[in-house]
Amino acid sequence: MSDTIVPTLVSLDEDLGADKAAVIRALAARVVAAGRATDADGLFADAWAREEKDETGLPGGIAIPHAKSAAVTEASLAFARLSPGVDFGAGDGPADLVFLIAAPANAAEEHLAVLSKLARSLMQDEFTSSLRAAASADEVVQIVRAAIGEAPETDEPAPAPADEAAAVPAASASAAAPAPVPATSSAPATEPSLEIDGRPARIVAVTACATGIAHTFMAADALTAAGAEEGIDLVVEPQGSSGYQALPQDKIDQADAVIFAVDVDVREPQRFAGKPVVRSGVKRGIEAPKALIADAVAAARNPQATRVSGTAATAAAGGDSGNNGQRGGWGTKIQRILLTGVSYMIPFVAGGGLLIALGFLLGGYNVTENAGTVIIENSLWELPEGGIGQYLGSVAFMIGSTSMGFLVSALAGYIAFAIADRPGIAPGFVAGAVAVLMNAGFIGGIIGGLLAGFIAWWLGRLNPPRWLRGLMPVVIIPLIGSIVASGLMILFLGRPIAALMEALNDGLTSLAGTSGIVLVGIILGLMMCFDLGGPVNKVAYAFATAGLASASTSDIHAVPFLIMGAVMASGMVPPLAMALASTVLAKNVFTPVERENGKAAWLLGAAFISEGAIPFAAADPLRVIPASMLGGAVTGGLSMALGVSSLAPHGGLFVLFAIDPWWGFLLAVIAGTIVSALAVVALKKWVGGKELARAEATPAVAVPA
Repeated sequence: MSDTIVPTLVSLDEDLGADKAAVIRALAARVVAAGRATDADGLFADAWAREEKDETGLPGGIAIPHAKSAAVTEASLAFARLSPGVDFGAGDGPADLVFLIAAPANAAEEHLAVLSKLARSLMQDEFTSSLRAAASADEVVQIVRAAIGEAPETDEPAPAPADEAAAVPAASASAAAPAPVPATSSAPATEPSLEIDGRPARIVAVTACATGIAHTFMAADALTAAGAEEGIDLVVEPQGSSGYQALPQDKIDQADAVIFAVDVDVREPQRFAGKPVVRSGVKRGIEAPKALIADAVAAARNPQATRVSGTAATAAAGGDSGNNGQRGGWGTKIQRILLTGVSYMIPFVAGGGLLIALGFLLGGYNVTENAGTVIIENSLWELPEGGIGQYLGSVAFMIGSTSMGFLVSALAGYIAFAIADRPGIAPGFVAGAVAVLMNAGFIGGIIGGLLAGFIAWWLGRLNPPRWLRGLMPVVIIPLIGSIVASGLMILFLGRPIAALMEALNDGLTSLAGTSGIVLVGIILGLMMCFDLGGPVNKVAYAFATAGLASASTSDIHAVPFLIMGAVMASGMVPPLAMALASTVLAKNVFTPVERENGKAAWLLGAAFISEGAIPFAAADPLRVIPASMLGGAVTGGLSMALGVSSLAPHGGLFVLFAIDPWWGFLLAVIAGTIVSALAVVALKKWVGGKELARAEATPAVAVPA
């Protein structure tokens, strides 16, 4: 790896402009002039975009504008000592020491580690003082190279910081992920205000910024130094661009509170589930670490403090997947992975399902016939024949349908993310889309997501040549992961599923016109509840809608309308049953997250959105699916026995006007819902007692909206 800073990148006591934009532009031009970037304007634009998100001025007269940019060909540090200083947004005045940190868009791990070391060195007074006293560009280069570990072996080592208690070991340049940063042991006695139960407070923290290069590690070091100074037990997990080394789970479990000093999402937040949390931007971790610590101690003492969503049981489910470093058996690992995928998928289900229901309410049960044409050919000032109701109903239905179309892809993508972190997202989404293409439904999405995630995780553990490492997460892993996972779906899984669907369809067709129509209702009920919107569910629904399309409305009790009634009633049972069980009958056997999902499931079930039960089934398929099938069979058979017919292909209670007899429809749905709810509660109580005990022992934690 070449030198990150050279004399031509150093500017001492020169006038680079009156404002920070001029200074950044001048330093970008130096990087290009040194042959380390191809486009000064492009580098400036990327650094300025980062600056506009959050000013990079720091206390002590320091500024660190920085960016990853496609214009950069070689990781570089451009330095300016300004006189007078220029305002970079720090609260204590202008900056006279400015580093432009320029990293390639696909920066290698070694480069990121070196740049991170610079950020940590800037937290040390001796380092900044030596920069202010340097007499030449060569002296600046020597000081900086020593700090970031690039000094030649013959050079004198950089002097140790005067305050050893505040010093933080920099991450090794070869480390793929920075280690958690512990507070040193040579701290003064803890003030009584920072004690919990007569002992020093125990705090864990996560720091992360948008680029994961500078602020992430400076905040980690500032918090660590402040924790040591205050005499508390504080350990920080910096989540940088080159990855991260997760805190030991036992350290998290023992913590009194958590600090999230981040500008981006915390990775694997369920590890901290149930802990009192203080959240702030990453810069506050640099500028006011003691205030953050005080806030965290106050939160630990406050029973009403905001807590990380989830439960201790959820946190315990974390396993060692990818780089998260957690422990657990394969059962808990898979459960955590599935729950991660489901948690990201839920907004697509809830939002899309309710929009579809709204579309039926506004546009009528036949809104599906031409909703796409209506939104393209009409507008608010050129309404269709059905007027404003048809137009708005078509808009709501199409937006909802589009949202629901992402369901399986999102599930697969974030299952892969839970296994392999960001490199797994693209292969997972592609595998999920292929699962839909192959009519594999959400079960295919789960399989595809697991395949993509484990393939991406395995690829990420390889040790490629240094020149290839930067391409791994953005090119190589998505390419190979998508090819292998989706190829397996197409070559080996799609055809068997399609053959199974065809066999089921043929069998139903042969039974429909016979005296065994009640049996058809039972079978359709079982199918509708087997995979909750997956291929089996879709075969039953397609069978019903195909018959509906060819039926004559002169006889509203013809077999196709009876089949449609049984299918729709049965499909409503799983979400309604999970809602009844989790919010009314037995809250204590469901997690707080499931209880929140249960509230949404009431509306989803009423609108005939079977996918509303997927969050429950994905987390506990061996109990939820059999219970759902039992209730679905009751509803399907009862609907046929009562002669319930439906002219509408969708909508649930919102199209009750198109169902006859409506009371028979309601009776069938209510009966199946009660049967399924009682069955799932019984299974959860009698099968898996350990899980029940853990759920009952876990205090409820409010899930933020």
